[in-house]
Amino acid sequence: MSMSQVEQELHGALPKPTHDELARQQFVRTFKEHIMSDIFPGNRVAYERRAKPAFENSHGVEPKDMRDVAKVMNNDPHFKMFSALLRTSQEMMWSSVQLPVQRTLAELNKTASSIKAPLGTLTLDSSVVVPDYHTAVDIHCQPGGYHTEYIADDVAQGAIYDRAVYLYAMGQLGCDNADIGDSLVSWLESKAPDMSPIRILDMGCSVGHSTLPYGKAWPAAELHAIDVAAPMLRYAHARAEAKGVKVHFSQQNAEKTKFDDGSFDIIVSHILLHETSEKAIRNIVAECYRLLKPGGIMIHAETPPYEGMEPFEVFLFDWDTVNNNEPFWRRSHQIDLIKLSDNAGFDSERNITEMVPSAYQMAAAERTNAFQAGDFGGGGAWFIYGCYK
Repeated sequence: MSMSQVEQELHGALPKPTHDELARQQFVRTFKEHIMSDIFPGNRVAYERRAKPAFENSHGVEPKDMRDVAKVMNNDPHFKMFSALLRTSQEMMWSSVQLPVQRTLAELNKTASSIKAPLGTLTLDSSVVVPDYHTAVDIHCQPGGYHTEYIADDVAQGAIYDRAVYLYAMGQLGCDNADIGDSLVSWLESKAPDMSPIRILDMGCSVGHSTLPYGKAWPAAELHAIDVAAPMLRYAHARAEAKGVKVHFSQQNAEKTKFDDGSFDIIVSHILLHETSEKAIRNIVAECYRLLKPGGIMIHAETPPYEGMEPFEVFLFDWDTVNNNEPFWRRSHQIDLIKLSDNAGFDSERNITEMVPSAYQMAAAERTNAFQAGDFGGGGAWFIYGCYK
């Protein structure tokens, strides 16, 4: 099965790889494609032909949940091979994108810190404490996580992340890695074609992949984006400026921001919630309620909840919890969203829970059903949870 060969769009903040560095990155991408297109489907075969019958023979019943599936699949040779290769591809990916960043870091930092006549703003706050749920592990196996700084005015982690996301998603987030933001913008425009927001907030923006589509869709709106990681924000600001989109980036924790009550018409996040904790998710949704104007809308784009999935699908989808340094992945997919909204002050009768078509997949001439465990699966749709105030 072939995949769309869309290439990442170059911009002034993106590290420029040498021939050999680029070849290494392209190998990682095709290696991931091979794993997901050619090796991943064998997991279903292994389950149906070996693992599931073995469980039934031992227990007299079918596996009832992902833990039952894990009892037999974790020892299956095909799954063990698949899992080892996928984890290895993650480590290879980070290594391949670190090399050009390390080589050009002084130049990248200089570019980011010497923007002339900026469109937007960058406000950093050294008093912001990076939460334990970010510092305890290297999320996604990215060495140093999102927050680590190696030199003054560092952008390294943002530059690494920008390129890695493209490789991780195998190009299925489009040339700007912006598919989640593009998909939510498309959904919002379909629901309210005359919408004219005054202020928009993107929580946990990282390098702004999904932030910029809102600035392009509503250029008259005041667009804010926050994150706890300074290297991400420095790079995000440089990237937005290079792409000509006005964004006000600031270092803040989405659990408790400095914005006034009723400040925003739209509040969004893109695969943020599962990288926090259950307590943090409750705080973030409550903060959204405080920050929204009456009639405003909150939307969090995530991967689908486990409810309704068959045990084998849940087992595969849960791969990241154990294997990709995503300790809150599992619990975030099991949260009662009705209760979450109610406890935050929202009227859960106005909840939004649905699958939103991928803007990139809808536009692509070539479609793929390849599965990639994790955030950027490119499965053709994104799950959204939100509520109107």
